[in-house]
Amino acid sequence: MNMENASSVTEFILMGLTEQPKLQLPLFFLFLLNYLVTGLINLIYLNAHLHTPMYFFIFNLSFIDLCHSLVITPKLLMSFVSENTISFEGCMAQLFFFCFFVHSECYVLTAMAYDRYVAICKPLWYTVTMSPQVCFLLMLGSYAMGFAGAMVHTGDMVRLSFCDSSIINHYMCDIFPLLQLSCTRTDASELVDSIVVSTVVIISSFIIFVSYALILSNILQISSAQGWSKAFSTCGSHIITIALFYGSGLCTHLKTSSDGSIGQREFLSVFYTNIVPMLNPLIYSLRNKDVRLAVNKTLRRVAN
Repeated sequence: MNMENASSVTEFILMGLTEQPKLQLPLFFLFLLNYLVTGLINLIYLNAHLHTPMYFFIFNLSFIDLCHSLVITPKLLMSFVSENTISFEGCMAQLFFFCFFVHSECYVLTAMAYDRYVAICKPLWYTVTMSPQVCFLLMLGSYAMGFAGAMVHTGDMVRLSFCDSSIINHYMCDIFPLLQLSCTRTDASELVDSIVVSTVVIISSFIIFVSYALILSNILQISSAQGWSKAFSTCGSHIITIALFYGSGLCTHLKTSSDGSIGQREFLSVFYTNIVPMLNPLIYSLRNKDVRLAVNKTLRRVAN
């Protein structure tokens, strides 16, 4: 990708999350905690009995959340202790990886919905349908689609010119703050970005909706309370994750596109880019017996 354009700006200044000194230290430790929580990803490889299709998807979701955090959090932490500058190339790289992991997570959550559909509605065919080869292809496709979406977003941004101001009123290089800084017309870029985002959301939402509609139809045919409990237990964590990811992402996008205050926009963005990736491992570990056992097993290993 050619990083050279007509911009006279060689670096940007990220304004950060807050300029209030009393909030900087607590927020610094809060976002530092984000790194520690995502360490739960190691439990998947440390315990062989978690190597099943469902946990393969959870591992990829955790991996994406970890990488997502690594892309966003370091620059955010720096904004609390010093002036936070980022080169033009670094800004485009952060934008690319941010879009890559967000798009990939959409497709991974979609693959997980299909996995839950097969597990509940086609249990006798589950081992064959969700073979290691199929799981690998689903994840490969998720990352490939994420890469394609990120290339479109970043390539579209690289073609713009930035010549008036270098101050990004945000804590990261995101699409809308960068579009606001451009000194050229952004109508075409906004249209392209809207089409890409809409395509991802519509495709993934449609597959998730159909999967859970079929799951619900199957659950309604179950007469035993134990069957109902098992079905909801199987899908509960995934439903919560989808609600948090899509709900916060949609609110962030709508608020960013509207004339909402900067404080509201940044709060929603922080929840979407930092808090949700931190909550996902907790959701799966607290609601899943196998992961809780894996946590206890790992802690005993460390203690010994």
